[in-house]
Amino acid sequence: MVTAVATAAARLDDVHKTYTVGALQVEAVRGISLEIDAGEFLSIAGPSGSGKTTLLNLIGALDTPSSGTVRIGDATTSGLSAEALADFRNTHLGFVFQFFNLIPVLTARENVEFPLLLQGVGDSKERAARAEAMLREVGLEGLGARRPDELSGGQQQRVAIARALVKGPTLVLADEPTANLDSVTALDVMGLMRDINRRLGTTFVFSTHDQMVMDHASRLVKLRDGQVESDERRANGRG
Repeated sequence: MVTAVATAAARLDDVHKTYTVGALQVEAVRGISLEIDAGEFLSIAGPSGSGKTTLLNLIGALDTPSSGTVRIGDATTSGLSAEALADFRNTHLGFVFQFFNLIPVLTARENVEFPLLLQGVGDSKERAARAEAMLREVGLEGLGARRPDELSGGQQQRVAIARALVKGPTLVLADEPTANLDSVTALDVMGLMRDINRRLGTTFVFSTHDQMVMDHASRLVKLRDGQVESDERRANGRG
C-alpha cells in the first residue's frame, strides 16, 4: 500500500543501493539524501560508475533502495512490490530514453496515446484528442499519422517527450536524452524541454554525460562513487 506523506516533487532520505555481482557486493548509491522541488530542471551528472543511472532508476521507481526512503510526490515508493511499482510508474511518472523506445508499428499519435490506453483513460476519441494536443505542444502538429521510421531522430524524441507528458506526470525522468542525437538536434530538444518546464511547470530530472544538458539545468547534482559530490543551484539554466 502506498503511504501518503507531505513532500516536494521527490525526496530521498539516506538512500543506499547495493547489488550482488558474483561474490561481490557493489554499493552503487551510498547514503544519498536529496530533495527535488516541483518545477525543477535538474541534471544528475558524473563519470561512469558514479551511480547516476542507479539514482535515476530509484527516483523513477524502476528500482527500490536497499535501505533508506524514496518519496515521489505524496507517495512512498520504497519497499513496494514490482507490480505496485509498475502501477505507480504508469500513473505518476514519465520517461524519455536515449533510443526513443517508440513502438514502430504505431503512428506518432498512437505512441503518445498508448500510456492513456494502458491506464484506461477516457474513450478513444478523448485519448486521441489529448495525444494530438500534446503533439502540438511539442511542435509536431500534422505529423500524428506518421510512423517512427517516417520521422527524423529529433522528431522521434519529440514524440517520446509528448508520450512522457500526456499523463500529466509528477516527474519526467530522462536518461541521456541527447545521446542519440546530433548536436544541433540535441540543442533543439533541450530547448523544447526547457520551454515546457517553464511554461507548464513540469519537473524534469536528467541523467547525462552531456555538458550541453548540464548547461541547461537549473540545478546540477554531481555524483562520485555513489555519493553527492556537489549540488549547484542556478538562477537560470541556458535556453
